[in-house]
Amino acid sequence: MSKLVLDPAVFADAAIAPDTRMVNDAIVKVLSAIPDRWATPLPEIRAARLAGKGVFPLAPESPRATAETIPGPRGPVPVRIYRPDGAPRGVYFHIHGGGWTLGSARENEALLDRIAANCGLAVVSVDYALAPEVPYPAGPDDCEAAALWLVKEAKARFGTERFAIGGESGGATLAVATLVRLRDRHGLTPFSVAVLTAGCYDLRLTPSVRNWGDLPLVLNTRDIQFFVDNYLRLEGKADDPDVSPLLARLKGLPKALFIVGGRDPLVDDTLFMANAWAAAGNGTELEVYPGGCHVFIAFPGTIADQALKRIDGYLAEF
Repeated sequence: MSKLVLDPAVFADAAIAPDTRMVNDAIVKVLSAIPDRWATPLPEIRAARLAGKGVFPLAPESPRATAETIPGPRGPVPVRIYRPDGAPRGVYFHIHGGGWTLGSARENEALLDRIAANCGLAVVSVDYALAPEVPYPAGPDDCEAAALWLVKEAKARFGTERFAIGGESGGATLAVATLVRLRDRHGLTPFSVAVLTAGCYDLRLTPSVRNWGDLPLVLNTRDIQFFVDNYLRLEGKADDPDVSPLLARLKGLPKALFIVGGRDPLVDDTLFMANAWAAAGNGTELEVYPGGCHVFIAFPGTIADQALKRIDGYLAEF
């Protein structure tokens, strides 16, 4: 079943709630005060974020979380595991965002703790290799290895073989690539549902990215191009379906919930992918939140609360 009816009114200024405007204005003010976001070396940016000294706050560490490593194609791959209060009724395989250059499971602590607590799911979040130091295909290779590990180990570790997958931004990109790789390389379709938030599905850059400009509402055009260049610096090609999953064969993938904000430079990516997902015969639901910035669920506000509740409900049903 697909629910893709989209009212153009969700993109109108009048549809944007006052608290959403306040959040967006605050983000732009903070990021506009940084003359060049990428003048600081990336290792320093990563370290500052993990130390809670980044541009945006770091959530407190969850008592549900444990860290370990699993075997990967280039060496050990870190994963962060969150357990619900009771026996897990399934496992949510999560892939974090950050333009394949930044980010970590730890920086998604509040979201992942919430899913474990509210949905009764164990959560496994993979800390894949980051570009530009380790560019494509290392990131998707690590995600593929972690997904295969989960499929093999879940029954013994979690007592279940029910799987959901999801991610935000570049993590949503990698989630789709992982689904396609498991189907095509291993003959596996273990995931029942996907939650895909504000993904970048076409690294050739969609019109909404190209036309966005300089406004630093979390991301702008330059930022996205910077991330793409980092990710593809060696052998990656933007027209490769493994890189840009909008170009992949999508038939036989799980039903998916697509979430995006109306003020996200990547809004076209979600609109295009949701329709391609449905055209491939997969169950598809699309939610566009008026005025939402890129990955708005990471910020306070009414629409974030609404979207997180929607995610809870979707994952509770599978």
